[in-house]
Amino acid sequence: MKINKLIQRTILAGFAVALSTTAGFAGNGDRVGSAGASELLINPWARSSAWADAGISCVNGIDAIFTNIAGLAFTDKTEIRFDRTNWLGGSGVTINSAGLAQRISESSVISIAVMATSFGEIDITTVELPEGGLGTYSPTYSNFNVGYAREFSNSIYGGINVKVISQSISNLRATGVAIDAGIRYVTGEEDQMKFGIALKNVGPTMNVKGDGISLQAEYPGTGDLATLEQRANSSELPSLLAIGGSYDFNFSETSKLTIALGFSANSFSNDQYRLGLNYAMELDKAKFDLMAGYVYEKGVFASDFDFDQRTTALSGLTAGVSVDALVGEKKNMIGIQYAFRQTRAFDNVHTIGLSIGIK
Repeated sequence: MKINKLIQRTILAGFAVALSTTAGFAGNGDRVGSAGASELLINPWARSSAWADAGISCVNGIDAIFTNIAGLAFTDKTEIRFDRTNWLGGSGVTINSAGLAQRISESSVISIAVMATSFGEIDITTVELPEGGLGTYSPTYSNFNVGYAREFSNSIYGGINVKVISQSISNLRATGVAIDAGIRYVTGEEDQMKFGIALKNVGPTMNVKGDGISLQAEYPGTGDLATLEQRANSSELPSLLAIGGSYDFNFSETSKLTIALGFSANSFSNDQYRLGLNYAMELDKAKFDLMAGYVYEKGVFASDFDFDQRTTALSGLTAGVSVDALVGEKKNMIGIQYAFRQTRAFDNVHTIGLSIGIK
């Protein structure tokens, strides 16, 4: 009992420290293009992105791998997910993600997940042939996640996620490693109030290597060739601190509305404020979720051509729906999810997902 109280006091102290130091962690919008592995800031999962990634304190299962790894501890037994995102419609960029979460004990859950970004075929050009004609190449971004979450008490949950990051084109490659950590505190007579903190994308700098930064030069007067490799600057990861809270309005045993608030302090871009709504209703053989949200950051209402203010193509509005069929006596779930994220100057972002949940 004394240990649990000590843990609870430590968690609450952590919330207080995080809130007091957020201003010092605040991002600089002028640096938004200088971070490495910026794809780590994209949520590939439909269910959580549909309500603006605001579920820092309440998102469960595989979605928690991106939002707050502590929520992984709420996986029933087994969860399998496949999601596909049409990123910035018309850009030709697609994101495919797959994840597996498995409970290994009464208090512990592990997960593995892969996120792969494809940019399609791009023409190879040179100074002599600016119109191409030399073939094509396909850049790829991918990251592999291994997560672990644990229930420490009836009200305290925590987790850690390790990412291996890879970026490559035909003659260049960059690799890196990052770590996420998160905690969740649950309170209230019906566990209807939740708080969460997540520190994400913390790791060493990334460096580019490959033949693409080397060239051959001739020694004057000898005719001999030497290979010279140019120095490439290292890039820092887009680390961030996320803090959130949520409250469940339980209308009945089968119907509830969750309101979630979140704040993200980004190291390389503007800080963000998040609002999310999730209405859930469960019937005998189906479960429905309707989600909506909004992300606010500095410059979100600015003109598309006001480059001093706008640092993102996203306009802030999100929405989505999830439908799960309840199968068998244990009500195992087979579901489909859809998320919409509004953009400016592009044809919006659409994500569709398929999930299997075994209890």
